[in-house]
Amino acid sequence: MKIGFLGLGAMGSRMAANLISAGFEVTVWNRTSARAAPLGALGAHVAESPAAAAEGADLVFAMVRDDAASAEIWLGVDGALAAMAEGSVGVECSTLSLPHVAKLSDAFGRAGIGFLDAPLAGSRPQAEAGALIFLAGGDVDTLARVSPALDVMGAETHHAGGIGAGMTVKLMVNALFGVQLSVAAELLGFAEGAGLRPSVAADILGGTPVCSPALRGAMGAMLTGAFAPAFPIDLVEKDFGLLAASSEAVSAALAVSAAARASYQAAQAAGFGGDNITGIVQRYLPFGENAVLR
Repeated sequence: MKIGFLGLGAMGSRMAANLISAGFEVTVWNRTSARAAPLGALGAHVAESPAAAAEGADLVFAMVRDDAASAEIWLGVDGALAAMAEGSVGVECSTLSLPHVAKLSDAFGRAGIGFLDAPLAGSRPQAEAGALIFLAGGDVDTLARVSPALDVMGAETHHAGGIGAGMTVKLMVNALFGVQLSVAAELLGFAEGAGLRPSVAADILGGTPVCSPALRGAMGAMLTGAFAPAFPIDLVEKDFGLLAASSEAVSAALAVSAAARASYQAAQAAGFGGDNITGIVQRYLPFGENAVLR
């Protein structure tokens, strides 16, 4: 099976490397060509354009930042879709808005090419270990054709429904995580203001039924200042923006999500955009030389 892979950032490079290791014939493309060199050393073909990466491929995966990047690599000048052959499938693994997914689906349908939205849950460690969770939207038969590649990159694949269903669940996953962390961060600040050590508060909360496992781990990272970017605040805010655009398209009210987005925007304005999502706590607790014992 021949695979084209578009987008070699922190996630895409790891996903493509697993496909190469599994013996697939992989052609890669990235806007910044230097990122493709390590994969070329692993045995991938390096293409000069999305179209060149898609030519002759059975499957073409994309893992890029946002709607604009996705539109460019699939539909722009030297875009992949125009180069794809009958019987091939395009798979969008990026986190995107529902209106954009619908636009892509229409374009693929007019071209007679298969299409799936298959975003994922997981971060860099899961991508490296081939342990991602894929959330797929599209035709069951099309998903079956893509599954051998998804099984290499992930531990699970959930078929959520038709086109857009995978992206809907992905936006829900990211929003639920983001809302939990934004609330936890401000509550840790509240605890310190009330004279309670935040570490004590986090330990007690972590043992209650209201605290999710993800939040329990995140609070530990917050209090130890573990802000190295795995899911940077800039991307968290971007995803809340995609959720907002999607909610408008389906006339859904998301007031709590909007409030959480505002919190991450304030963190960006304070200079924390490049920090991991756990860095949101810096809005509420002092770190560095002003930090107190927690």
